Amino acid sequence: MNENLSGETLSGETLHGKTLFITGATRGIGLAIALRAARDGANVVIAGRSIEHNPKLPGTIFTAAAEVEQAGGVALPLRVDLRDEPQVRAALAEAAKRFGGIDIVVNNAASMTLADTHHIDMARFDMMHQVNVRGAFMVSKFALPLLEASSNPHILMISPPLDLREKFFAAHTPFSLSKFDMSMMALGLAAELRSKGVAVNALWPRTFISTPGIPHVPQGQDNLRISRKPEIMADAAHVILTQAAKDYTGKFLIDETLLAEHGETAFEKYAIDDNEPLASGFLYGPPRPAPARSPKPVAAEV
Repeated sequence: MNENLSGETLSGETLHGKTLFITGATRGIGLAIALRAARDGANVVIAGRSIEHNPKLPGTIFTAAAEVEQAGGVALPLRVDLRDEPQVRAALAEAAKRFGGIDIVVNNAASMTLADTHHIDMARFDMMHQVNVRGAFMVSKFALPLLEASSNPHILMISPPLDLREKFFAAHTPFSLSKFDMSMMALGLAAELRSKGVAVNALWPRTFISTPGIPHVPQGQDNLRISRKPEIMADAAHVILTQAAKDYTGKFLIDETLLAEHGETAFEKYAIDDNEPLASGFLYGPPRPAPARSPKPVAAEV
């Protein structure tokens, strides 16, 4: 059965036997989505760059693969730099050869530098757009022949609703540009691929999500206390990816709202500290307090 973090059933569908290609699955939201699929008995391709232990940013493609196997899935760890076209093509080909195809692509990998226009350097600007935008587009594009051969193909972007109010840009325009570009990509691909039966949707958290990268951004430890566990995004992604692709596409979804619509009511289990009020996440909800000083570039890989 399809069970969420608490073990309660949300639907009767599962991902058993499906093959997921998840970018940035070594930690955080990507790893949580991988483990949720693994509990169904899915095949999970761990596509990421981390192959050596980093005490500041734990998790490698190999540790993630071990967790997937332990959770009941079949894992294929692949080192992939999303800026490199030959590596992306080779990874998709290897995944298809190993598992006989690909059913689902989750574009989760992200480069994040929280800085305003004055403080960003062009190398970090380029990195965000190469990974977040070009990388997601490239994986989706080259996966299409494989997805079109699947019985229920999905592309899921981890990107925000297309709400283009200035409050979602002012503090970190470069980062916001890259994430909203992913959302516009989801909009276009959903229309482009609807007739081929490939679903394309976007999912975003209502609150901060606790990931290994959060302690390295400004006020990171404070943000951890007012965050939710990445499992809420995994449970929401699971609901999306078990829908009939031909009927469930072109949607911009929020984790909490989606789960509530499917009968989830016990959201306290996702809280890091249920005694703390939750903060709205990046690019969604009420504006966060303005920083007391000009932001310095702070980079993270999530």
